[in-house]
Amino acid sequence: MTPSVPLALVGLLLLSLVSSQTINYSVEDLTNRNADFAAQLYRSVSSRTDDNVFLSVFTLSTALSALLCTANGPTQDQLLQGLGLSRSMLVSDLFQALRSAVLQGSIVMNLQQGVAILPSSSFQVSSTYLDLVQTKFGGNAQSLAYTSPQETVDTINRWAQDQTGDRIQELVTNLDSQTQLLLATAASYQSTYLLPSFNSSLTQDERFYVDRYHVVMVPMMFRADKYFLAYDRLLKVGVLKLPMADGTAMLVLLPDEDVDISTIEEEVTGEKIRAWIRQLKKTKLEVQLPRFLLERSYSLRNVLQTLSITQVFQDDADIINMGGDKGPKLTQVYHKSVVSVDESSDDITAGGGTNTFSTLPPRLTINRPFIFIVYHQATGSVLCMGRVIDPTKK
Repeated sequence: MTPSVPLALVGLLLLSLVSSQTINYSVEDLTNRNADFAAQLYRSVSSRTDDNVFLSVFTLSTALSALLCTANGPTQDQLLQGLGLSRSMLVSDLFQALRSAVLQGSIVMNLQQGVAILPSSSFQVSSTYLDLVQTKFGGNAQSLAYTSPQETVDTINRWAQDQTGDRIQELVTNLDSQTQLLLATAASYQSTYLLPSFNSSLTQDERFYVDRYHVVMVPMMFRADKYFLAYDRLLKVGVLKLPMADGTAMLVLLPDEDVDISTIEEEVTGEKIRAWIRQLKKTKLEVQLPRFLLERSYSLRNVLQTLSITQVFQDDADIINMGGDKGPKLTQVYHKSVVSVDESSDDITAGGGTNTFSTLPPRLTINRPFIFIVYHQATGSVLCMGRVIDPTKK
């Protein structure tokens, strides 16, 4: 298991940013609240489609929190409520501390993300707010000429390519010339397992049961090792932990054969995720996991409104620090993310990529729809959430 960074060290980092007299909440508390919001967001998106789902929920939380810091009045209050935050929280400082704890070392290469606050050129971004977005949230804030839609589309898409190492080519396709304010978010996650990883020489095509009527053949990776495993008897779902080399881990949630995946999704909360992690026990296991690549795009305005975040989209939205007497209303939130799960680093592995046991251990074959959650082990931060209905489709 990857060594964890003590949360006490995260607390020391936070103390260097703000005085102890003003701290009412900790980075751990922000992490838990972000996980609660992430689960709500995932449930809302997944309930709207029967297809594969993938969201970089950490990127979205970062973007919305950056927007929160430029909101005022009822708009700010509603964003706080929707994100599960409190007015007395020092959101920008807490996020800076959390990002410093999470986005370090090799994870920066495996999770590449971009956050941008993009008002119309009629609303100039103040230098103070630009500095806050850059230093606290690692994002960008700049005005764009939406009256030239194609030029602006090209500008946003080039930015997304730069932020994700060219893995995201097209974040937006068209824009309304009347756009006042956009949130643009892009993220790419590449799995890199702890060595020994899955060995591609052991990968072979196997059946994957999309539903009772549809079966597809997929490259099924194989590895025998000691894994952390849990089983939720109430929900009838198995939980497998796959540790990554960058300090993250992936939880794979596999419902029993007679359980519909939507019933599990309805129960996913931040607390439930934390409970599953606490219940994990190490065991010898053979694991078969499908190789998959997901690339998903979302316009999240309607999704966020189902989470009671509505005021920021109204004409009377109270957005400050943008110049002028009246700030812009939020027009749309664009999110595109890509995840690649394959044998990753088995070319570095000298040998098999699987262990040999004196007796054959049980085999867990993930050959039907499943949910996956990527989290940072040291802080517990939920980074990405998704589901695989059909591994042959992006």
